[in-house]
Order: sequence, then C-alpha cells, then structure tokens
Amino acid sequence: MPRALKKESKKPLPPKLGSESGMTRSVAVFSLLLGPFLCPPALPQAPTPGIPPPKQDRSYHLLREEDDWSFLADPAKRQEFWDPIKYIRLWPCRNDWFLSIGGEAREIWEQIGNDNWGQQPFMNAYFNERYMLYFDVHYGKHVRSFIELKSGLNSYRIGGPRPIDEKKLDFQAGFLEVGTSTGAGSIALRVGRQELEYGSGRLLDVREGPNVRLSFDGFMVKSKIDSWQIDGFAVRPDLDKPGYFDNAPNHAVGFWGVYATRSLPRKVSLDVYYLGLDRKQATFERGTALEERHTLGARISRPVATEQPGLDFDYEGLWQFGTFGSGNIRAWTVACETGYRFPTVRLKPRLSAKADISSGDHPNSKTLGTFNPLFPKGNYFGVLATTGPGPINFIDVHPHVETTFPHGVTASVDWIFQWRESLQDGVYAVPGFLIRAADGSLARFVGHRPGTEIRWQANRHVWFQADYGIFYAGKFLKETQPGRNLNYWALWAGYKF
Repeated sequence: MPRALKKESKKPLPPKLGSESGMTRSVAVFSLLLGPFLCPPALPQAPTPGIPPPKQDRSYHLLREEDDWSFLADPAKRQEFWDPIKYIRLWPCRNDWFLSIGGEAREIWEQIGNDNWGQQPFMNAYFNERYMLYFDVHYGKHVRSFIELKSGLNSYRIGGPRPIDEKKLDFQAGFLEVGTSTGAGSIALRVGRQELEYGSGRLLDVREGPNVRLSFDGFMVKSKIDSWQIDGFAVRPDLDKPGYFDNAPNHAVGFWGVYATRSLPRKVSLDVYYLGLDRKQATFERGTALEERHTLGARISRPVATEQPGLDFDYEGLWQFGTFGSGNIRAWTVACETGYRFPTVRLKPRLSAKADISSGDHPNSKTLGTFNPLFPKGNYFGVLATTGPGPINFIDVHPHVETTFPHGVTASVDWIFQWRESLQDGVYAVPGFLIRAADGSLARFVGHRPGTEIRWQANRHVWFQADYGIFYAGKFLKETQPGRNLNYWALWAGYKF
C-alpha cells in the first residue's frame, strides 16, 4: 500500500453523535472559550450622518456607577495600565456583554482642636483609611448589576471611631437594573443598595468627605421623557455598623421622592423635586416625636466657565410641611451662590459669594419651624467637614476665591460668617442633631471661620490635598459655654482606577 494512503488511513474518525445534549454543551463551551478568537474583527465604518461617535469619557465620577468604559471594546483605544480590566468581554462577538472593575484608596490624617467649641477640650488627631472596589456587569443593553465594596478604618481617635469613621467591610452598593433603551423615552428599574446624589448635595449627597459614605436600600425608577431626566425612589438609609457585612436598613426612617432635571438654553439646568421623610424618633430643641416631613423645591444653576470668562450661579429654594407629633411643620430655606471665572487670565481665578438662610423654631408655637436638610453633604460649609454647625437655623455669608496653578495644583480661600435665624432655637450638627441649645441666649452671631484648601491632581489617578480652618466662636457660643475657638487641619492622599 502506498505510504500516502497509509498516513491517510490513520486519521481519527469523527466522534459519534450518541448524545445530542452532550454535543450541544461541548459546542457551547468551545464557543465561549474560543469565540473571541473566532469572531472576525469589525471593518472600520464611516461615521453615520446625524449620529455622534461613541463617547470616550475617562473621568472618574463621584458615583462610580456612572463610569462608562464601553468604548474600550475597541482594543486600539486601550492606552492605560488599567484599561484591560475596565472592559472584559463576557460573550463572544457581543460588545454589550462586559465587566468593568475599578476602585479607590484614600488616606487622611485629621486633627481637631476644641471640637464643638471646647466640649472636647483637647487635640484629637487620628488616621482614616478608605478602600473601595466595584464590579459593573452589563448583560446586554437592558440588564446590569453593580456591586461596590467599602472598607473604612480608623486609628488613634480619642473616644474611638464614630459611625462615619469606621466600617470594616460591607457593600456600599449592590443593585440589579433592568431597563429599555438609553435614549429619550427610556425607563429602568433599579432594586437593591444604592447611592443618592442630586443637585449641589444640599439635601441628598453620598457624604464623600467623611470616611464612610452613605447608602440606601430600596428601589428606584429612572426615566427619560423628552428633555427631562426623572427619578423616583423609595428607600431606607443604611445603618453603618463597624463590623463585617452587618449593615442593615434603618426601619425607623423611610425616605421617598421624585427628582426631575432638564437642560435650558445657555447651559442652564433646572431641577424640581418632591421629597418625603418619615422618622419614628426625630429630635429638635423642642423635644422628640414622630416626624413626617414633605419637601417641595426647585433649583436653577449654570456651571463654572471653562473656556471664556463667564458667570456661574446656583440658586435653590424649598418649602417643608408635615407633622411633628401632634403639631405641624412649616420650614424653609433659600440658598444662592454667584461666581465669575476668568479662564483666559493667568491662574484662572474665580470669585464667588454664597448667601444662605434656613428657618429655625419658635418652641412656644404649635408648629415646628426648624428646617431639616435631610441627607446633606458633609462639607456644606467649606473645609470643616465633620465639625461645627450644619445648615439648620442659620444665616450665612460666604465669600470664596480659587485659583489654578500649573501642574494640576489648585488653591482656594474662603471666609464664612454665620448667625442664627431664630433666637429661640439652637445650633445643630451637619447630620441634624442638636449640639448647642439656645439656653435663653438672645445673641444671634454664632461665629466666623476662615479656611484654605490646596489640591494637587498629580495625574488622572493620584491626588493630594491639604485643608486648614479655624472657627472663631461668636457671642452666642461664648454666652452658652463652652465658647473656645475650634481649629482643624487635614492631609489627604488618594488613588483612583
């Protein structure tokens, strides 16, 4: 027999199709493993008229769920060290099945002297560490899951860590989202643990300044109707406990609302909203009772100029009503910020001024007048993020100057002057609890505080920051004692990927 025919006869015979289901499973596994190599590369196509090219946004958002790395489906656009884990294909020949991984590390050394104006009459210095890691999985265009882990550690603080300082390990977010398209007329349902951040953060913020961020458990419906982005939600805030995976929704607090935004001409944005709050145990100067509060508000804003000199502003007003125990609630606030930036001038200076006022209570009446800021940002009043008074029963004037130096360095200086709106109500902390009762004092001036912040954005990933501020106690604090001056400084370092 010829040698060629002998070699031919030794070829293995094709497998017998004895089990159709077994063969199907083999093909599925084979396709999943080798599919990316078998899919032919897409040929370059000319841009479609009227359709913008895919968005390529490499910025790290405050809410990491808003990061979009889908453009890295094109291997030619992968330029950085972390790009391979920003887009991991999960299904052969499908760009919309992918996994994104990201996170951050942040270290802070903070020092506070005479916290609460001398109620803790010592220098308290401590070290905070924060680590976060997220996994964003897209199962096609209509289904998505997002999980973000958080770990906040505190060392050396006299009195031990506060709830905002330490959380060994838990889920910051963990939700499933199911929706339709992403354009106008879309709607999506999100269920699970999630973060809320709207507007300027005066009422709803993730609490970025403190070591442990805030999250909520519940559901949200996100929709786009014409030019409006409308979100509706019903949630409960998370109770941060210091251990491992032991957070739980606070069943004593219910929170719900509708928040709508849209763009107007000349880069102006409009926000309108309704927010509802139910607290089983709410405490104000007049006492503790069941609180059911409703908030109606509107905000109009324009961003800071980036190319040509221009005016920016942020104006917001709201009305609150409801019940507190057997009485009613009537409260309000008005906040405004106006600035002007010169981006074509050396150091690109921006000058701005804030003026805010929120209502306080008159305990002799049957109506609670104390404004409730709900879940505000920690640094509502500049660099003193976790110390001093919050935006309750106050009047303030707040001038501010900021500049930009070469190599990603920015610097700002501000000075805040603060008074009480009602002389019969006290001073409250940022989270909303009373830290200094009125105690019969008729003094209105609470104090003033200069502050400065220097930040260096070394590159897209690495940043450093230094803060320093002093709160000079005013007549009200000195009359109600203790009334010592408070001082604060902090050094920050962070890395995001």
